[in-house]
Amino acid sequence: MSDGVRAMWMRGGTSKGGYFLADDLPADVAARDAFLLRVMGSPDPRQIDGLGAGDPLTSKVAVVRRSEREGIDVDYLFLQVFVDQAIVTDAQNCGNILAGVGPFAIERGLVPAQDGVTPVAIFMENTEQVAVASVQTPRGVVRYDGDARIDGVPGTAAPVPLAFRDTAGSSCGALLPTGHVTDEIDGVACTLIDNGMPCVVMLAEDVGVTGYEDRQTLDADTALKARIEAIRLIVGPMMNLGDVAEKSVPKMMLVAPPKNGGTITVRSFIPHRAHASIGVLGAVSVATACYLPGSPAAAAARFSETSPHTVSVEHPTGETTCVMELDDGGEVVGAAMLRTARKLFDGTVFA
Repeated sequence: MSDGVRAMWMRGGTSKGGYFLADDLPADVAARDAFLLRVMGSPDPRQIDGLGAGDPLTSKVAVVRRSEREGIDVDYLFLQVFVDQAIVTDAQNCGNILAGVGPFAIERGLVPAQDGVTPVAIFMENTEQVAVASVQTPRGVVRYDGDARIDGVPGTAAPVPLAFRDTAGSSCGALLPTGHVTDEIDGVACTLIDNGMPCVVMLAEDVGVTGYEDRQTLDADTALKARIEAIRLIVGPMMNLGDVAEKSVPKMMLVAPPKNGGTITVRSFIPHRAHASIGVLGAVSVATACYLPGSPAAAAARFSETSPHTVSVEHPTGETTCVMELDDGGEVVGAAMLRTARKLFDGTVFA
C-alpha cells in the first residue's frame, strides 16, 4: 500500500496504538494483517522499521466503523500486533485502547458531538459486548486536556469514564468457564474467570514470588515465566479457548494483599511479559474474583468497610479503581472505570 492509509495514533489509557476506519483498511484479513505488521515493524524486538515501540502495550490497533446495530454508535475491533512474531490477533479485547474509540469516532464524524459531554455507545466486536464512553466535548469539540489522572500515565488529561455491562463470559462463554471458583492446576489454586478478559488468578506466593516485585524483576525471572506459561497452556482448553500457545489470552494474574491502602495487589502477565500496570478488563475480571468466596483473590483482598463496591487494584505503577455494581445476591453485574486518552497525530501511514 505505497499510497499510504489514513490513521490516527492515540494513547488510550495506559496503552498506545493506531486507530483506523474499517473502510480505510484492506477488506481481506490476510492483507490487512500484513499491512499492520509492516506499519508496526513486526516481527522485530525493537520494531525499528515501524511505529511500534517494542512493547505489547504500544503495538495495538483499533478498527472502527459506524454501527448498524440499534442503540449503538460504532463497532470497535481490537487487534493485538505481536512485537517479535508475525501475528495479528483478535482473540482478546482491550479496555485501554477502548478509551480512545469515542474521541476517534467523534473526530472522524461517525458520532455528532454534543456541547458538553458526548456519550458514545461502542459495540466491542471481539467479545460482542457494549461499553459506553463519556467524552468531553465543550462547544462540540473533543477535549483532551483536563485534570483527570490515571496511574501509569504522566500528567493529567480529560476524563473518559467507561461503563461496562454484561461482560461475563465474553470470550469463554461463562464467568467461570469450568463452573468452579477454584481449580488446582499444576499444584496451584487458580480461579479461571472471564468478566471481559479471560484471566487466571492465583496467589503470587503459590508460584514463588511475593507479588510486589517490579516489572523488570518479573520479566527477568525465567523460571517464574516458565511456570505460569505451563499453567496457561493447561487451562486454555479448560476455558474454552483451545490451544493458547500462540494466543494472547488468558492473561495471568498474580495477586497478593494490598500494601498501599488498596483492595488487592496484582502483577499481570500479558501473557509472556509483565504488564507495566494492568489492563482495564483484566482489572475488572480480577475485581470480580475478589467477590468470589474461596478464591485466591478473595483471600488476598482487603475491602474498605465504607466503600465495599470499590476495588482499588494496586499494580507496579500505581493503582486502578473499579466501581462494581452488585445485585441483591452480591454478584457483580456491572463495572465502571475512569480512563483518559490523547490524540498524538493524525495523518497517513505507509507500509
